[in-house]
Amino acid sequence: QRRGKFELADGGTLFLDEIGDMNPSAQAKVLRVLQENELERVGGAETIKVDVRVVAATNKDLSAEIAAGRLREDLYYRRAVVPIELPPLRARREDIPVLVEHFLEQVCADNDRRTKKVASGAMTMLMQHDWPGNVRELKNVVERLAILTGDADIITEADVGDALPRVKSV
Repeated sequence: QRRGKFELADGGTLFLDEIGDMNPSAQAKVLRVLQENELERVGGAETIKVDVRVVAATNKDLSAEIAAGRLREDLYYRRAVVPIELPPLRARREDIPVLVEHFLEQVCADNDRRTKKVASGAMTMLMQHDWPGNVRELKNVVERLAILTGDADIITEADVGDALPRVKSV
C-alpha cells in the first residue's frame, strides 16, 4: 500500500493542476476527500483522516465545462472558495520582463552559468509574442535561449527570432 497525494499532503497544501481535465471518477474521489476530510487507500479498508488545503488551476472555462457535463457542479462549488482569475500572459505583457529575468536566473544557476542579460530589442520581441502556451511556453523559450546562446552574455534579437516557436501553415 502506497500513500497517495492527499495523504502525503496531510497538514499542508496540494496543488491540482488542470482540474478541468479531471475524469469523472477522479472528480468524485476528490470531492469525497474535500467534503469528508478522509480517504481510503486503494485496496485498503482503513479510513484515514487528512487535513489538506487544496489549490486548483485550469485553463478551461469551468462554467462551460459544467454546462457540457464534463465537470461536476458540486466539485466546482466545493473548490470555489477563493477564486482567482489570472488573465493569459498576452493580456499582461508587463509581467514578461520580470518572468524572463527570473527564468534566466534560474536556468543559469541550475547549469552553473553566469546570468545573461536580454538586449532591449530582444525583450521587445518577447513582449510582442502572443504566448498561446502562457507562462509555461515563456519558460521553455527562456530555457532554450539560455542553452542555445552558449557562453554569450547577452541574448539578442536574432537569438529570440531563432528561439520563438514557428507555427507552420498546412
